Amino acid sequence: MIKPSILSRRGLLVGAGAGAGLLPLSAAVAADQVPTPRQTEGPFYPTGFPADMDNDLVQVRGQQARAMGEVLHLKGRVIGVDGRPLAGTLVEIWQCDAQGLYDHPRQPGRDRRDAAFQGYGRMRTDADGVYRFRTLKPVAYAGRTPHIHLKVATGDGRLLTSQFYVAGEPQNERDGVFRAAMRQPGQRERIEMRLEPAPGIEAGSLATKMDIVIG
Repeated sequence: MIKPSILSRRGLLVGAGAGAGLLPLSAAVAADQVPTPRQTEGPFYPTGFPADMDNDLVQVRGQQARAMGEVLHLKGRVIGVDGRPLAGTLVEIWQCDAQGLYDHPRQPGRDRRDAAFQGYGRMRTDADGVYRFRTLKPVAYAGRTPHIHLKVATGDGRLLTSQFYVAGEPQNERDGVFRAAMRQPGQRERIEMRLEPAPGIEAGSLATKMDIVIG
């Protein structure tokens, strides 16, 4: 096991000539190649994996109840800094439930957690490097702004551990882990999820697209 937006790659206008205010091609390409920053795994990576650990964290196999909270459809691509998709990459995510509780032995009040929330999921990217999860909009808990943990293991042995945050969340700037990830321009857009209503996908749900860029 590894112990291991809206697509975050922006379309930049590059003029045919040296038009005022337009980035030269080299600068535009460089801005698109900022890797997703590495962040701490945190204390709640699973010590054991649930029987159901697919990419739908909202519905546990064999249960009728759906998890409490606001559904979030998270998708994107895993790509290299050269922009090429990384097929067959293992992507893991884990997060607390809508009450701020993880499924982990070190979690105080674990007995109160929502058993209808899977809490952890994994999948491999397709031929285009695409991954997708049905999960929950993350919530805050004591000491942390809302976030989703992720781990990525590529077929050539590259590993990344990081976290995604909700863009515009007031607690972000007070969160030490979030602030520590902002070491260079462009990293904020790699970890901030811009959430949009997604009635066409699922009534009452949200959606976001986040590329994971591996250095």
